[in-house]
Amino acid sequence: MVAGKNSGRSLRDPRGGKLLRISSAAKAAGVNNRSIEYYVMLGLIKPIRPPGRRSRYFDDKLIRRIRLIRQLNDSGYTLRDIRETYLRRL
Repeated sequence: MVAGKNSGRSLRDPRGGKLLRISSAAKAAGVNNRSIEYYVMLGLIKPIRPPGRRSRYFDDKLIRRIRLIRQLNDSGYTLRDIRETYLRRL
């Protein structure tokens, strides 16, 4: 391990919160990795890419947003409705 580099599964964001990689974020949000990939593809969420990192990371705010998307979708709203109506305000 190189001194000063974090080789673990999470980083800290500047505000002190944890940044999770997709598998940990999916587990925390109660969805699978493919759901998160799909939400990213549709523009429902935008992962964080720290400078010098190839991996995408997710903070607490994004995890709450993923949970909201899932709850609305489970309630019968389409992902298009969610993007156009609910997430525009967030």
